[in-house]
Amino acid sequence: MIPGGPLDLEAFCQAIPKVELHCHLLGTVRPATFKALAHAAKAPLSDEEIDGFYVRVGRFAGVLKALRTLDANVLRTPDDLHRVTYEYLEDAAAHNVRYAEFFWNPTGTVHRSGIPYDHAQDAIVRAIHDATADHGIIGRIVVAIDREASPAAALEMVGWARAHRRPEVVGLGIDYNEVDHPPERFAEAYAAARNAGLKTTAHAGEFGMPWTNIRTAVEELQVDRIDHGYTIVDAPDYARRCAAAGVVFTVVPTNSYYLRTLPPERWALDHPIRRMQEMGLRVHPNTDDPAFHLVTPSGAWRRMVDDFGFSIEQLRGCMLNGLDAAWIDESTRRAWRAEFDAGFDRAQALSSRP
Repeated sequence: MIPGGPLDLEAFCQAIPKVELHCHLLGTVRPATFKALAHAAKAPLSDEEIDGFYVRVGRFAGVLKALRTLDANVLRTPDDLHRVTYEYLEDAAAHNVRYAEFFWNPTGTVHRSGIPYDHAQDAIVRAIHDATADHGIIGRIVVAIDREASPAAALEMVGWARAHRRPEVVGLGIDYNEVDHPPERFAEAYAAARNAGLKTTAHAGEFGMPWTNIRTAVEELQVDRIDHGYTIVDAPDYARRCAAAGVVFTVVPTNSYYLRTLPPERWALDHPIRRMQEMGLRVHPNTDDPAFHLVTPSGAWRRMVDDFGFSIEQLRGCMLNGLDAAWIDESTRRAWRAEFDAGFDRAQALSSRP
């Protein structure tokens, strides 16, 4: 129960209609699938090593290492990508995610997994269509720059997306370790993507990196939204500008950086997500790497209440923020805003205890 009414919060968060805008495809791999694909690829990994990727207490192997391992040692065929994509969308649909824009890093797929871009993209798109037919969820691809690679590699990847353009590819993002890899290094790739008609977003202010990375992403890269963006709280004046402009921040309640760096007894109280809401910024909760963060879409929304003190009406605002930030046409957005708003009310009514 939460203040304000006898609500079954778990059932409510499950029932809310959702969009997901910040989830990495390789961060969704089920443990059993990781093992099955590793065995098929004859990867030099034991089941115990794979299990270590899914541990979130004490010493854990790290999400970025897991993603790199999948590219380098496990994923070998387009069918592997089809399986991973379909299973992610199936799992998301079980939590009433109606629409998902997920990140895929083609540089790793092509150069580490050895799967040509067009073959990989076709497999992912086929999985999107299969999941829509079977589960009703709509999936869209955000091709992501590997910021630990070179600006030339980023431009190469945007070139692949342009040469093999499919309508299911809706935007460009940037991921992996932000430390020592500021967004301005990739301005040329972002300009090329915008010229090709792609929407854009960027991970910025994630690993405790300066708030100026967020400003660079907004003003120089001209992104449509920001992923993470936590250090915006260090710049109240710029935060007010972002709030006035309606910039949406796709936040992650299970973000590993703050789990590692804030004391357990202060984690929820001092986390920037709480302060972002207080500063009037528009936020939208997401799972990021749900398999390795041990979280579901419903769980991410519940943590906004349990950890950060969001009210039910503030969750409604988060839901609508996600619709406003989604890369959909305006007629769909209007229809979904009405449908989701009614669905939110219905979820609240059905989840109330007598």
